[in-house]
Amino acid sequence: MPQLRIALNQIDSTVGDLTGNAEAVLRWTRHSVDRGAHLVAFPEMMLTGYPVEDLALRASFVSASRRALGELATRLNESGLGEVPVVVGYLDRSEDEIRENVGQPAGAPRNAGAVLHRGQVALTFAKHHLPNYGVFDEFRYFVRGDTLPVVRVHGVDVALAICEDLWQEGGRVPAARAAGAGLLLTINASPYEVHKHDTRLELVRKRAQEAGCAVAYLAMVGGQDELVFDGDTIVVDHDGSVIARAPQFAEECLLLDLDLPAAAPTPPSGRVQDGLEIDHVTLSADPLPRYEPRHLGGEAALLDDTEVVYQALVTGVRAYVNKNGFRSVLIGLSGGIDSALTATIACDALGAEHVYGLSMPSRYSSEHSRSDAAELARRTGLNLRTVPVGGMFDAYMSAVELTGLAEENLQSRLRGTLLMAVSNQEGHIVLAPGNKSELAVGYSTLYGDSVGAYAPIKDLYKTGVYRLARWRNEAAARRGETPPIPENSIAKPPSAELRPGQVDTDSLPDYDVLDRVLELYVDQDRGRAELITAGFPSELVTRVLRMVDTAEYKRRQYPPGTKISPKGFGKDRRLPITNRWREEPGAAPTKDPERPTPGTSA
Repeated sequence: MPQLRIALNQIDSTVGDLTGNAEAVLRWTRHSVDRGAHLVAFPEMMLTGYPVEDLALRASFVSASRRALGELATRLNESGLGEVPVVVGYLDRSEDEIRENVGQPAGAPRNAGAVLHRGQVALTFAKHHLPNYGVFDEFRYFVRGDTLPVVRVHGVDVALAICEDLWQEGGRVPAARAAGAGLLLTINASPYEVHKHDTRLELVRKRAQEAGCAVAYLAMVGGQDELVFDGDTIVVDHDGSVIARAPQFAEECLLLDLDLPAAAPTPPSGRVQDGLEIDHVTLSADPLPRYEPRHLGGEAALLDDTEVVYQALVTGVRAYVNKNGFRSVLIGLSGGIDSALTATIACDALGAEHVYGLSMPSRYSSEHSRSDAAELARRTGLNLRTVPVGGMFDAYMSAVELTGLAEENLQSRLRGTLLMAVSNQEGHIVLAPGNKSELAVGYSTLYGDSVGAYAPIKDLYKTGVYRLARWRNEAAARRGETPPIPENSIAKPPSAELRPGQVDTDSLPDYDVLDRVLELYVDQDRGRAELITAGFPSELVTRVLRMVDTAEYKRRQYPPGTKISPKGFGKDRRLPITNRWREEPGAAPTKDPERPTPGTSA
């Protein structure tokens, strides 16, 4: 059987940075070729970054992507790398006139891949199956491809696909079998979700058996706005057995020596499944002389369920801060668990020297809130200063009479104003510490604790906050390090401390109960009747659903943050703000002009 050494470059890219992304391709290709690779591959839309969103509809950006692709092919050749085929994702447009243009994106952009060889673009192809669910809007942006691209490399026919082409039935997977491919190589930018690594592995195994050949699933790593990419590149044999698996959340050149079926003497042609036309290009017809394989595969250890979530949150913060040109972050430290976990994530992502905390006690702040914030700073090494808000609060109260929620929210808004003022003055970006439980029920103050540029834990329920905090401390202890989060921040009842003796359970159900309701209602779209059938009291269900439904206007104004669940607030869950449908019987509730529940501190 012919041999082939493939180099699957599981790396990061930045949306819009055509120059920087091309440099990364050049650098990692040199690394791959120096190690004897015969075929080099990069992730989906590597050259443009992913997702490009409405940039796909901008003709100038599409043209720049196409131009950058040609320039990259030239540079690879001029650098002595042109003899090795390079597969890379980019943004293209269809050259064919689209007659049935109803619903088609203007300009016919394509989520495309190309094979670069000897200074030329030897082959191009576009994603056939376009995802249009969750965070994906590819029907809005792209025209689908209608070919089965096959490239012959050293006597092996390699079929090519892009991400969703594996996730949906039909199309390029059975077409690869019909074409007699020896390898199906798919390039991907598959966002991380909890437990997705298990789903992904089973998918690749199944598709290999359907294609009747080995499958190489190359994934992206890094972060882009709310999305993070965990890598987890997988190669399986034709029977679904795993040959190699790359680490999660790490850039990696996965080198692998494969014995693959020889290509048929006559190249495949014609139409196959889903009307795909085989587009075959021969780059090197003859197999390589036999050589001693050095890269035989192996599986990197998977992160456990809690560690992988933590790494996703760290990756999201690091990518957002660094890719947007910032150097440091600012966090309001209340001594509570949310701000403590947020600060710890930031320290792990950026280094403690780039993390600044602001403690802003008021007359209702307990002594342990101040001491817990100070202890967090001591343990992590972050920069902390204290600015009491009592005098500012008194000044406001002397000018206008406020009571109840308005008085409580004023304290939070003063803290938000201070955070943004220091951010403006010193150039830090503010991280909002709100969690998914609070966002779901509106337990936050607009322009108060909700201010910020990024919200690292906005897709993490409160029970998950506690789980990650305990895990991070335990991980530190196992390494002989000081656990970063004070035990008192974990043990004490959560409180906004906006009035004497306040705790969260004054306004909310216990978080373990609340989160179970929210997971069913928010993440799984279960209705009121289903929740009651599941065993939750009807009064509790009615109360929680009312809070969730009336808080949509607040969630729309919350900062972006790392998505880790199958349904995060934002693009995943799109509900109208003005909405009188309720899961509860009776008339629609009247929306509180500010908040349905008391506010929290920053």
